[in-house]
Amino acid sequence: MLLENHTPAYLTNWGTAYCGDSLKLLAALPDSSLNLVLTSPPFALQREKEYGNKAQADYVAWLAQFARLVFRKLKDDGSFVLDLGGAYELGSPTRSLYNFRVPIYFCDELGFHLAEDFYWHNPAKLPSPIEWVNKRKLRAKDSVNTVWWFGKTRWPKANVSKVLTEYSDRMKKLLEDPEGFYTPKKRPSGHDIGKSFGKNNGGAIPSNLLQISNSESNGSYLRGCKTVGAKVHPARFPSKLPEFFIRFLTEPGDLVLDIFAGSNTTGSVAECEGRKWMSFDERLDYLATSSFRFCPEAMTDAELKTTHNSILAGEAVDLRANVLNTLNQQPRNGTSHRPTVPTQDLLILAERASHIASDQIAKTKTISYRRQTKRR
Repeated sequence: MLLENHTPAYLTNWGTAYCGDSLKLLAALPDSSLNLVLTSPPFALQREKEYGNKAQADYVAWLAQFARLVFRKLKDDGSFVLDLGGAYELGSPTRSLYNFRVPIYFCDELGFHLAEDFYWHNPAKLPSPIEWVNKRKLRAKDSVNTVWWFGKTRWPKANVSKVLTEYSDRMKKLLEDPEGFYTPKKRPSGHDIGKSFGKNNGGAIPSNLLQISNSESNGSYLRGCKTVGAKVHPARFPSKLPEFFIRFLTEPGDLVLDIFAGSNTTGSVAECEGRKWMSFDERLDYLATSSFRFCPEAMTDAELKTTHNSILAGEAVDLRANVLNTLNQQPRNGTSHRPTVPTQDLLILAERASHIASDQIAKTKTISYRRQTKRR
């Protein structure tokens, strides 16, 4: 999807990235057009970060501006997934309640429904805050973010069978010999465990505690940043986090939006999963480096620099590729998120997605790498 009167920083087979104020870009979208808005806004931390976090006192009102528009733009079965990190009150080892005030306000005042609360545990997170954890030893390290899943209605689209986890070793043994491991009967907890408990459903239903390490040290994005001498985004989340919700809450061909894109992990995963996507961010330097997530393995260092410089110069960079010829192409360094095996429906959707209105792109100078050739 292309926004009228807005030129993308770059576009791919499945999506477009725009630089600008997310409030204005959201307003330009048609109402009831989005299947999923998945984002991680700047947190309400006491220390100012380079990506522009907001003060705790103003945070809920500030974030609600975006949420009001998100509500209008979501389809009736659409979802809004919000990753929020915790914080402490200024000058004391007392937790702030801002990240709990957000869902209360969204539901009471904006009309959202809290479908479920998730908790992302990052085992690789460094101990913080330094004053209360490292120095005075008064608190344990904060390694869990709240991830709120809101629905526009009480019945957002979802299919948990798309995100099943691997069975435990004990469950695998039970499935091999159900009668030898348990007897169908009512448990003291009140649960009635029947014979169907021994059925192999392809995996276990996941819990709402998502343990995902955020420890990427390689990959196309980091390699691209190193090549052009750019700083990496300081608050990236791992691809497994958006992957879970994109698979859980959308279907191939659905439209996913990240309104605080940063390094555009959400768009990259959506691309691999066969979902249409849009990404908004007010910083052009972040979007310029995020394009590396979509660059093919064959792209040279010189072409990476050209892509980066072109986006910084305000040119629309075309990173679309022939889907049929790139299905087996390895990402740079081979460490990026890998797509599912594409179905015929995915190929058809991808072909349709490639026919984006070219007249809107032609208004600016375009760099294209479809066949590893540049046109200016």
